[in-house]
Amino acid sequence: MRVAVYSTRAYDRRFLDEANAAGRHELVYLEPRLDADTASAAAGAQAVCAFVNDRLDAATQALLHSLGVRLLVLRSAGFNHVDLAAAASLGLAVGRVPEYSPHAVAEHTVALVLTLDRKIHRAWARVREGNFALEGLLGFDLHGRTVGVLGTGKIGRCFARIMLGFGCRVLAFDPQPHPEALALGVLYVGLPDLLARSDILSLHCPLTPQTRHLVDAAALAQMKPGAMLVNTSRGAVVDTRAVIDALKSGQLGSLGLDVYEEEADLFFRDLSDSAIADDVFARLLTFPNVVITGHQAFFTEDALRAIAQTTLANVDHFVATGSPLHAVSVERLVP
Repeated sequence: MRVAVYSTRAYDRRFLDEANAAGRHELVYLEPRLDADTASAAAGAQAVCAFVNDRLDAATQALLHSLGVRLLVLRSAGFNHVDLAAAASLGLAVGRVPEYSPHAVAEHTVALVLTLDRKIHRAWARVREGNFALEGLLGFDLHGRTVGVLGTGKIGRCFARIMLGFGCRVLAFDPQPHPEALALGVLYVGLPDLLARSDILSLHCPLTPQTRHLVDAAALAQMKPGAMLVNTSRGAVVDTRAVIDALKSGQLGSLGLDVYEEEADLFFRDLSDSAIADDVFARLLTFPNVVITGHQAFFTEDALRAIAQTTLANVDHFVATGSPLHAVSVERLVP
């Protein structure tokens, strides 16, 4: 099958070529992001492979369908960037990568926590300038602190396990408490309790209409003053403007982000020679108690290898059966 792979970088080619070593599919690598303006590049392909910031809205899908595309395979677990109703009406199959490496994201979350706590980013910059003063670098022991986990899927449970290893008390909120988390010693509480009791709050939930701006001004006001917030899930779970206000007032003590609600025009690109046009994002960069990484929590060799293998397994299964191995539909998820 001919597959047009959008938003391609060198690392995508490396791992997809490795997974396709037998040459069972023709992979056409395209650097541009997928949207209605670039969809025509998929001409001749029966499948399109998209990443998290590609736009698979109704207009884009209609164009792809007119070109003969019948399968949309996502190199991601999230699918909030796909109009599933449009896919269903057009008869387009959609497949995703339901998991790749929960350890990759959980470990990156811990890296953000430690960086913010011990001011590693500030210390690194100081030492390079010959400044070895400790003022302004005071942290706190993680041992004995209360960590809140919002969402206890595989990544949330993995993060909880690590923080329990630090000697933290771990609270969680999830509409469906998980037996594994309970067995680890995680205590499930209501969302207001989670916000009020957590010294560190880490977000591990999908982006849905219900979770969009879940952490808004009202939620931030309920948090323990000076608490840390870390988001490695989806950017729009957090209301960025409300977070900026909470940072300015001191209600929020520190912020770690690997995702951003308007990241599509920023992340996965080298903009080092350009001015950042997003004023909200630029404001975030002015805070010394904010650390931002560019959606790299997933970015390990293990995860990329798993993503490539599952992506091609979806294509294989579609060729054999007419449905991807890990299909996404508007009615349900097929595990």
